[in-house]
Order: sequence, then C-alpha cells, then structure tokens
Amino acid sequence: MPLTIAIDGPVGAGKSTISDEVAQRLGILHLDTGAMYRAVGLCVMRRGMDLQDEAAVSALCEAGGAQVDVRYENGAQRTLLNGEDVTSFIRAQEVGQAASAVSRYAAVRKMLVRRQQEMAKSQSMLLDGRDIGTVVLPHATVKIYLTASAQARAQRRMLQLREKGDETPFEDILREVNARDDQDMHREVDPLRQAEDAVLVDSSNITFEETVEAILSIVEAKK
Repeated sequence: MPLTIAIDGPVGAGKSTISDEVAQRLGILHLDTGAMYRAVGLCVMRRGMDLQDEAAVSALCEAGGAQVDVRYENGAQRTLLNGEDVTSFIRAQEVGQAASAVSRYAAVRKMLVRRQQEMAKSQSMLLDGRDIGTVVLPHATVKIYLTASAQARAQRRMLQLREKGDETPFEDILREVNARDDQDMHREVDPLRQAEDAVLVDSSNITFEETVEAILSIVEAKK
C-alpha cells in the first residue's frame, strides 16, 4: 500500500520547500501540484488570453492546448508545458497570480486533478497544494494543513524577492497575500480549506527545520 501524504495550505506557507525536504527524508517523490496550475497560468498568459475568461481557458484545456506533465531529475520535479520544461518560468509573481485565477475553473481543475490522482495511485508520494486532502487524495495516509499568519508569509515572500533584487514594498506583498487567500478560500470550485482529518501545523513562529520535524513526527505517528 503506497504511503500518500497530502499537505494543503495558503500561499506563502512554505509548502513547496518544506514538502521537498519531507519527501526527501522519507525517500518518496514530491508532487508540487501548484506548479502544475502555474504552468496552465503561464500558458494562458503566453497566448495573451484574458485570465477572467473562463470559457476560453476551459476550451483551451479541453482542446489539449495546455498539456501539463511532470518528470523527476535527481528526485526534483521538473514541470512541463506542452513538452517544454517551464520550471524556471513558473515562479514569477505574475504567474502565481495567473495560477490563482485559472485554478478557479472546473475544467482546469478536472484536467489536473485526474493527472495528479493517476501519478499517486501506484507509488508512495507527497502532494502539496490547496485541495489535496479534500479533493485529490481524500483517503491519503496522512493529511497536513500547513499555514502561517499573513504577516509571516508576506515577510518570507519579501525576503525571497529581495534576494532577486525585487524591492516591492512589504505592504503591497501583504495586500497580495490577503487577496490570494480570499480568492483561494472563496472560489466556487474546490476552495482552500482544512480537511476534517488534517493535522494543523502553524509555522508562524517556528523555524524551517522545526516545521519539517513536526510533519515527520505526524507522519510517523500516522504510519
């Protein structure tokens, strides 16, 4: 029976980097589902389409114009869009906003959820995203809801941007974090919420290592 771990939480909670570390220590693969939504958002942006045009975005996905796949190199995920490796393009701030927009649409979610479920069916895997424990893997072995205060998440995001030479003011970043939270939690299709059987981990006032250790302890107890 494969070990499946679902980690959900809001933007900026550190799901991707923490999930990478947890999966590595457990010796299993990590599927960053958010990267898959970012790839669709990138596709829509590249085509110059209106992110708010659900019919057009849905038609694009249903016609196979936004084929998203994943491959692993040395245990690390590479995200593919129509066969192109777009891993280095999808972390831009505007692509994250595009991902949040297109993830509201049922056709987009249906396409990606089906692929995610296929990948987790035959091998032990950790998946992180917004609806893993509630929709993608409702029967996951372990469910974690990883969160942090909006202020803590905005501060972490600001430090990441500063390393890249981006001087976006903290107030603007905090405003964007709150807007993303509102959009993700109130969308009509598969909104972000904590699964009833998920264990809450709040990383607002603990270190990266302490967060990883907390999750590993939960996994060990559930196993």
